[in-house]
Order: sequence, then C-alpha cells, then structure tokens
Amino acid sequence: MIQAVIFDLDGTLADTIGDIGAAVNSLLAERGYAQHDLDVYKLMVGNGFANLMRRALPDEVVADEILFSSLASEAAARYAARALATTKPFEGVVDLLEALSTRGIPCAVLSNKPDPMAKTMIALLFPAAKFLAVLGDRPGVPRKPDPSEALAIAASSGIPAERWAFVGDSGVDMATGSSAGMTPLGVSWGYRSVGELLESGASAILRTPADLLCYL
Repeated sequence: MIQAVIFDLDGTLADTIGDIGAAVNSLLAERGYAQHDLDVYKLMVGNGFANLMRRALPDEVVADEILFSSLASEAAARYAARALATTKPFEGVVDLLEALSTRGIPCAVLSNKPDPMAKTMIALLFPAAKFLAVLGDRPGVPRKPDPSEALAIAASSGIPAERWAFVGDSGVDMATGSSAGMTPLGVSWGYRSVGELLESGASAILRTPADLLCYL
C-alpha cells in the first residue's frame, strides 16, 4: 500500500510549457535561430534546463561551450522573469493535494527544474500544500533519473521507499521511481505519451489526478 508520494513538477503538477517555450523562443528569435512549437518543447523538457537548451539551439552553437553557456544562462533568466505568466496547476491537482493532506499522506516534489525556481513555483502555485521537501536541480547533486534524491526524501521521512509512489509524466520519472524501488505512476495529462510511460516502467497510468487516491 502506498503511504507517501513524490511528484514531478513540470507536466505533472503544473502546466509550465507555455512559459518555457515563450522564454526560449524569445531568445532564439532575437539571435536569428529557428524557433520551436510548444509540442516540440514538450519533448525537450525533463532532463534539466541546460539539456533543454542543448536541444533547442543549433548543433554548432552547442559545440561552442562559451557561447552555449552564455545563451543558456540568458534563456534561464528570461524564463525566471516570466515563469508564472501563464503557468497554472493542472485541473484537479489542487483538490488532489488537499485530499492527500486530509488523509495524512506525506508528499514531496522532485524536479529537474533549477532548485530556486522549483521552490518559488511550488510556493506560489500551491500555497496551502505542505510538502516534506521541494527539490530541484542543484550543482553537484545528481538529477533524475538518478534515484539518490528520491531515496533521500524517503529516508528522511522514515517511510520505506517501497511504500512511496513516484508520480510523473515522463520516462525519466518512471525510471527514477523504478530505480528507487518506489511505485512509478504515469500521468496521461502531461507532456509525454502513455506509450513512453509504459515502456519506461510505469506500474499504472493515472487519467485524472483523483485516480491516485485509488492506490492509497
């Protein structure tokens, strides 16, 4: 039986893709590079902002380490400045978090989004939620799908990893949950396909946020 839950952020708790795409496209347009549709950005996210920029920029730019680092930093700053312009929780997520709180189910967030941004976003989008931890990408700390941070969250709670669900919208999330010995649950409302989730080890697919309550 699941006794605690770790959530991914982008594509799972909140619909962030519009602001991500707008921030990166503004830089690409200004520099004369090809822009991308939002559906393309949905396939770019999930492995950290630097990796997103490696996918968004031309190969010759990525090969120039100094230029790439400068552009990636500028894009990150542009995103930080407008991160909540259109971003909002997915329908039903706020109600789910309230239901989990009422049942006394501990919850945490583990994202590959830069750590300060992840913490700020969660605080502003879900002010009533009480998460055990909100962790994003930090220097020197392995990001998902490495299970280290998921296991650290579980260890700090005293609840065995096998009693946790890892809920996310990508193969990265499913791999993280599986590697941590948790129950990986994929969400169908996110940015990746159900096929990717199942191929990456999802134990089940949630069609709505409330479906999670069936696993408690």
